Amino acid sequence: MDPINIFVGLNIIATFGANLSGAKSGLKDKLTVAKEKPKTYLQKLPLFLSAFTLVGLILGVFQIGTFEYLPENENARLIGAVIYIIFSWVQIWCYKTLGSSYSQDIMISKDHKLVKTGPYGFIRHPQYLSQILLDIGGALATLSYVVIIFAIIEIPFLIMRALLEEKLLGKHFKENFREYKNKSGFMFPFIG
Repeated sequence: MDPINIFVGLNIIATFGANLSGAKSGLKDKLTVAKEKPKTYLQKLPLFLSAFTLVGLILGVFQIGTFEYLPENENARLIGAVIYIIFSWVQIWCYKTLGSSYSQDIMISKDHKLVKTGPYGFIRHPQYLSQILLDIGGALATLSYVVIIFAIIEIPFLIMRALLEEKLLGKHFKENFREYKNKSGFMFPFIG
């Protein structure tokens, strides 16, 4: 098996448990009483697209749905693998930082807190940025045309989801959120 794919595959296995713990936290919100939870396709569609990119990445590790591996693509694949590995762990850092405020759904719970520490100290949506970058990195690392297609489709829905979250957080945290918004970037530091 290809060495880059071995590292990507091992990272999928290593991060699976951490992502599962984030999903368990997200499942708890099914039992949590929500103050507000918008009914929108943005609740589920980005999650389904992320699941499809993961399946595509797993297939890509086994060179299914990929372009041919040529020596001239090796450096690009290495860069993609590094991006994929770094941002898969940044995403886990995001779950851990959110703690009890993490939810797979867009919602405000009764005891919701506005988190402004860790990666959220710089940008308001590091989890979505990480998802975009790890998907693109994984596609590049495995040369998977399946993953890149789903990643490109996923980007506008993740941005729309982040904008909806901003609206909800602004509504519930008012001035506190406005101050936070002025000191942090939307998905990149110092931008938006």
